[in-house]
Amino acid sequence: MSGSATDCEPARPADHAWTRSGRNWTAGFWIFLTVAGIRLLTVGGLSSAARTGALLCVATLALAFITLRPDQYRPNSDRTDTAYLAIAAIMVGLLCPVESSLSLLLCIVLPQAGMYAPSVRAAGWLTGLIGLSATLGLMTEGGWTTENAGNVLPVMILSTGFTLVFSRWVTRIIEQSAERSELIGQLEATRAKLGEAHHLQGVQAERERVAREIHDTLAQGYTSIIMLAQVARTALEKDRTGDLAQRLDLIEEVARENLGEARSLVAASAPVGLDGATLTDAVRRLVGRFGAETGIATQVSVTGEPAGLSRDGEVVLLRSAQEALANVRRHSGAHSVTVGLTGTETDARLEVTDDGTGFDVQDGSGPRGFGLAGMRDRAEACGGTFGLASAPGHGTRVTIWIPREKVVR
Repeated sequence: MSGSATDCEPARPADHAWTRSGRNWTAGFWIFLTVAGIRLLTVGGLSSAARTGALLCVATLALAFITLRPDQYRPNSDRTDTAYLAIAAIMVGLLCPVESSLSLLLCIVLPQAGMYAPSVRAAGWLTGLIGLSATLGLMTEGGWTTENAGNVLPVMILSTGFTLVFSRWVTRIIEQSAERSELIGQLEATRAKLGEAHHLQGVQAERERVAREIHDTLAQGYTSIIMLAQVARTALEKDRTGDLAQRLDLIEEVARENLGEARSLVAASAPVGLDGATLTDAVRRLVGRFGAETGIATQVSVTGEPAGLSRDGEVVLLRSAQEALANVRRHSGAHSVTVGLTGTETDARLEVTDDGTGFDVQDGSGPRGFGLAGMRDRAEACGGTFGLASAPGHGTRVTIWIPREKVVR
C-alpha cells in the first residue's frame, strides 16, 4: 500500500481481513490443485485421453486463477472475478466424472465463490452453479441411479448450503469491520483536529502570557527610563548636577532591573522583583522607586501577614501593583498613592488607591490596552477576583483578591 493511503486515510479493516486470509486461501488453492494433479498422474484405470483431458482441466483452472486473479489478496474487478468462478465451476464439473476423488477441489473452489463474488446475490448464484456442476459430474461418474443420487445429493446440498451461510457470515464480518474502520478513521481525524486546536489554544495562551509579562515588566521599565532620561535632560539644561546624578542613578537601576526581568522571562523563572525577598519587601521597593521617579507622594500600608501564598499568587499581586502604578503614572495626574497589602488566614488582598482625576468605569473612557484586562486575567487564573472603582474627580481604586490555597498551574 502506498504512503499516501497511510498519510491521508486509515487502512480499512476489510483490507486487513483479505490480507491476513488471502495468502492462506491462495496457498490452499495451489495445494489442492497440486494434489489433484498428482492424483491424476498416479491413479490407475484411466485412459490416456481421460488423464490428458483432466490434466488440461487442472491446468486451465490454474491459468484462469493466475490470469483473472492478478491481485490474489483482495477482490479484483467484478467481471474477472465472475469469469474465474464460472471457469472454476466448469472445470470442477469436468473433473468429477473422471475421478470422484477430485471432488476435493470443492473444498477450495466453493469458498472462493463467497470470497470473490462481486455481491451477495452473485455469491449465491455462483455457489449454486459450482455445486450443480459438481453434482452433475459426480452423478455422471457414479451413474444416474437412485442409489447414487442418494449418496451424492445430500452431501452436495449440505456442502453448498453450508458454504452459502458461511460465506454470508464472513462477508457480514468484513462489512462490519469496514464500518468500524470508517468510524475509527473519523474518530482519529477528529482527535487530530482537537489536538491541533488544543495546541493552537496553548500557543495562543502562551503568547498572551508572554505579552502580559512584557507589558508588565519590560515595557513599564522602558517607560520609566524614558521619563527619567527626559528629567535628566532638563536637569542638564538647567545645570542641576545634583538632580542629574540622582536621575542617572535611577536610570541605571531601572535598566539593570529591566535586564534582570528580560533574563527572567527567557529562563522562565520567578520574577526578579521577588527573588530573595518577600512580597511585602518587593512591593515596598516598587512603591519607593515609583515615588522617586515620579515625585508622587506614596505610602505602603500592610495589615496582617500577606504570606503563605503560592509563588504564582505572589507574582499576580506584584505584577498587579506594577500595572496599577503604571496607570497612575500615565493617566491619573494624582498627587498621592496608597498601596495596601492585607493578609488573612484564607486570602491576601492588594489595593492601590490614588487621588487622581478618575474616570467613569461604565462608559469605557478609562485606560485601555493590556493593563486592566491583564490584571483581571491574572487574578481569575489563580482563582481570585479583580475589582475596579473610580469616578471623575474622585480618584481610582484597584483591588486584587487572591486565595491562599489556590495554586496556578
